[in-house]
Amino acid sequence: MKFRCERDVLADAVGSAGRAATNRTGTLPVLAGVRMEVAGDTLTVTGTDLELTIRLTVEVGGEQDGAAVVPARLVGDIVKALPAGAVEISLDTSGDSGEMSISAGRSQFSVRPLSLDDYPAQTEPSGEAVTLSAETMSDALRQVVRAASTDDARAVLTGVLLASEDEGVRMVATDSYRLAVRDLPDSTVLGSGQKVLIPGRALNELQRVMGDVEELTVRFGEREATFEAGTTRLSTRLIEGEFPNYRNLLPSSYPNLLTVSKASMMEAIRRVKILAQDSTPVRLTLGGDTVQLTAITQDVGNAAEEIDASYDGAEMTVAFNPDYLAAGIDAIDADDVTLATMDPMKPAVLRGAGQEDYLYLLMPVRVP
Repeated sequence: MKFRCERDVLADAVGSAGRAATNRTGTLPVLAGVRMEVAGDTLTVTGTDLELTIRLTVEVGGEQDGAAVVPARLVGDIVKALPAGAVEISLDTSGDSGEMSISAGRSQFSVRPLSLDDYPAQTEPSGEAVTLSAETMSDALRQVVRAASTDDARAVLTGVLLASEDEGVRMVATDSYRLAVRDLPDSTVLGSGQKVLIPGRALNELQRVMGDVEELTVRFGEREATFEAGTTRLSTRLIEGEFPNYRNLLPSSYPNLLTVSKASMMEAIRRVKILAQDSTPVRLTLGGDTVQLTAITQDVGNAAEEIDASYDGAEMTVAFNPDYLAAGIDAIDADDVTLATMDPMKPAVLRGAGQEDYLYLLMPVRVP
């Protein structure tokens, strides 16, 4: 194997595929590597941990076809450290285990490859291909994935539910403290009555690899999902299990409604949160034509800020985890946000003013 490639292009390819490689102990050592294969002037780079696979192709100056598996993090660091310009990579198989040479300018590295024979074989995706707007999907993922759990002890909650609805597709994620729901009207990515549970980690990576492509091709097999964006293919195993019945958390009406500027609210939370230490919640005092945000951390200090708002309902004080509150407001794509509440102990719902396709439900924190 021998080829030449621009440093930045190669660094991006190895870095992207390498995010699917694993460094966990107890797994196959070869899974810490990326598979590089040259055929003509095309380089294919693949990384996998058997749950998530990222494969992408880039154009190179190919001189000799071949394949090798190399340590993902090590080779990625080497390529990024090289001087700008063309990088030449060649595989010398004359020794017992061979060596990969990586050079650019006056810099020269050699790396021992991992076992090519031990690397998992890659299969072609199954399922019918459906093409949709990458921009719409990226926006939906940005809003929903943030609410998925990262605790592997409850695997079902680490996934994002895609479920067929009468008018399209609904995306749902929850970590039991918050819930994000996004509707995609008229979407045909799922068949009637179909639902799948996709790992949140995979969808986070999908947001990265989509970049500025216009279309995303999706395939749902029996046990895996495959996404193709430009020259990048991401495949992931689906999560098995029953997603919680989130509909029971969504009351049909809320008697209290706060409307406030998104920018003003985000700035106020950012400042007040400085004093919200050691899991201290931020309190919102609702009533009149302002909302007051307060953080009280015992033996440290207090912070308070008042911003203009519109409020219709009973006067009350409700408290939230400031990070979860800020994440919900940040997800909304509108100038003004609404916070709908029933009482200080019931879940509250954030939406964009006048928008019905996205909601972020947040559990309050009990305060004295």
